Amino acid sequence: MTETAPQTQSSCPGLSRASTTFDAAAKNVDGRDKPGHDGARGRGHRALSAVALMFILAICSFVGWVISLGPLPLDEARQVSTTIVDRNGKLLRAYAMNDGRWRLPVDAKTAADPTYLKLLFAYEDQRFNAHRGVDPLAMGRAALQFGTRGHIVSGGSTITMQLARLMEPRRQRSLHAKLRQMVRAIELERTLTKEQILDLYLTLAPYGGNLEGIRAASIAYLGKEPKRLSLAEAALLVALPQSPETRRLDRFPDAARKARDRVLDRMVEEHQISADDARQAKAVPVPTLRRPMPILAPHASDAALNTVRDTPIIKLTLDATLQKVLEPLAHDRALALGPNISVGIIAVDNESGDVLARVGSADYFDETRAGQVDMTRALRSPGSTLKPFIYGLAFEDGFVHPESLIDDRPVRFGSYAPENFDMTFQGTVPVRKALQLSLNVPAIVLLDRVGASRLASRLRQAGGNLVLPKDEAPGLAMGLGGVGVTLQDLAQLYAGFARLGTTKPLREVIAAKDDREPLRLLDPVAAWQVGNVLLGTPPPENAAHNRIAFKTGTSYGYRDAWSVGFDGRMTIAVWVGRPDGAPVPGLIGRTAAAPILFDAFARSGKLPAALPKPPKGTLVASNPKLPLPLRRFRPVGELVRAGGEQAPHIQFPLNGSRIDVDRSGGVEAAAMPVKVAGGVLPMTILVNGTASGEIGSRRQRLIDPPGPGFARLTVIDATGAADTVVIRIQ
Repeated sequence: MTETAPQTQSSCPGLSRASTTFDAAAKNVDGRDKPGHDGARGRGHRALSAVALMFILAICSFVGWVISLGPLPLDEARQVSTTIVDRNGKLLRAYAMNDGRWRLPVDAKTAADPTYLKLLFAYEDQRFNAHRGVDPLAMGRAALQFGTRGHIVSGGSTITMQLARLMEPRRQRSLHAKLRQMVRAIELERTLTKEQILDLYLTLAPYGGNLEGIRAASIAYLGKEPKRLSLAEAALLVALPQSPETRRLDRFPDAARKARDRVLDRMVEEHQISADDARQAKAVPVPTLRRPMPILAPHASDAALNTVRDTPIIKLTLDATLQKVLEPLAHDRALALGPNISVGIIAVDNESGDVLARVGSADYFDETRAGQVDMTRALRSPGSTLKPFIYGLAFEDGFVHPESLIDDRPVRFGSYAPENFDMTFQGTVPVRKALQLSLNVPAIVLLDRVGASRLASRLRQAGGNLVLPKDEAPGLAMGLGGVGVTLQDLAQLYAGFARLGTTKPLREVIAAKDDREPLRLLDPVAAWQVGNVLLGTPPPENAAHNRIAFKTGTSYGYRDAWSVGFDGRMTIAVWVGRPDGAPVPGLIGRTAAAPILFDAFARSGKLPAALPKPPKGTLVASNPKLPLPLRRFRPVGELVRAGGEQAPHIQFPLNGSRIDVDRSGGVEAAAMPVKVAGGVLPMTILVNGTASGEIGSRRQRLIDPPGPGFARLTVIDATGAADTVVIRIQ
């Protein structure tokens, strides 16, 4: 039976819609539509949706995995061995990290040879400066070479990817590990500059054992910094990190040589080097021994390490070149002087106060000589080395001149009777000769006049940390070594002579801020006079005269031998003795320490610099041309008059007074009167040790006062009697 559908009218007049008939044939038996175009489209949309969902889930999983990696371990990667460098950046000593690794910081621009960098980029990462951490072209080239040749010719990892692997080492190689390297490489490129990435890679690259970085490897295997490398050395350092343990030069030199030669062959293929250059480089044997890390200035390095914390590079004022020549000098001389003898040497720049070299002992690793004890900082008896400061104060006070005559004869101060080293007396000698010959009696007589407490105070004021026996006040014995002082303090004090009366606190660690101020030691004229006298001291055998101003000293019981000298540029101090303080018979400063001093100046590589010229107002004259009171020194006990004359006495200005000086009206208006009572005419006035005219029958004189500050006025009469006052000019 057929069912006919009724016709329907069109919504538009004149048009009618064709009728449609439905029959059972148009339906499936189960009543569902047959598959058609719309069903296929639905399934396609569902498939695409599933793929998109899977892609989104994969991206989310990847992002979650990247986040789970955490931040880059840059802080750990930047940890390096603490290195001590000299004033020019040369390595003095390095200290291994806590785990024993040697990892020295590297600056590719200044510390790596250009030839090495050229080979490194050509062999490891030709597009290092172009890619962003991952180089698809390099990976494709590596895959093609592996497919065509059947073995790995070049890797696809960039230097940045290798750095990522070094920062997060993985024992197993897998796709997961490679993907991790790629992600980390991209992070590194976004965090660091190319220069920083290269520096970090050159610092972390493994070279076998506990060596990391090109500097540690170059120093250990080649015995030098990697600043200047031959082609063979550069190729070797490029090859070793590929398999550092199987190519260790101290264990597998043949494997290392073959790896180096492969690098050279590859460079020839890449047209980076010529075949002739490669052939010559291959002929160079590879090192087979590992050298120890350099240890220069170990005592100074240890002191700096204990002073400066958490600083990877500590820069000292030392000069590595000078240090290298002085250390073997101390070692050789100590061996020649006998067992258990040690030697300390310190060199100081006069102008800046910088320590240029410090040799703390004859051998840092010699236990029999207490090598690890720094004798430049040890407290010892200085012997006669303090005598120049006694004479300096005497010159400053104006009661003695280098050409004055002084008696060297037996004298007693209570129960103390000083004697000369050779147990003889020279009679009347010039003050100049008394100091040059290091006569004891004249020095003690002058110290008695100057005052032991004043000497100790002045030396401490200038930076000399004198140590007296417990509960003991400064006495005359300190002039012959009855006090404790260090070699470095003596060097600082002696540099004050070359600086014309001021010292500069010593500096060994270079810091960003230098706030040291000069310290007063002596008046300029007195300091120059001392230096001029010491310049004429007879030198050791075979040494040149009048080149170095120096003084020697020998402590009681032959325990310490000293020699301190200076020229216009540098001061060097030498100590010789046993660190345990035991006596060494025959150990004398002139024969044991002075030759080392002159040899040290000779090995410095520079000719002695001239001392400063005499300051304005210096009295340079022979004894007959000196003012009568300065021609001969008379101790205080000899200043009594036979005819009842009174000693000179300064009536104005009074001792300790303050004088206001108005210089607005010119020199005449600012003149200051000096009035004297008593004394034998003529009398001489000295202002801060410099002659300022004579006093006539009126017993007064106008003088031009010095600048603001303390001033010392001294009046000496014709018999040598004197009076001194200290005033303050305002």
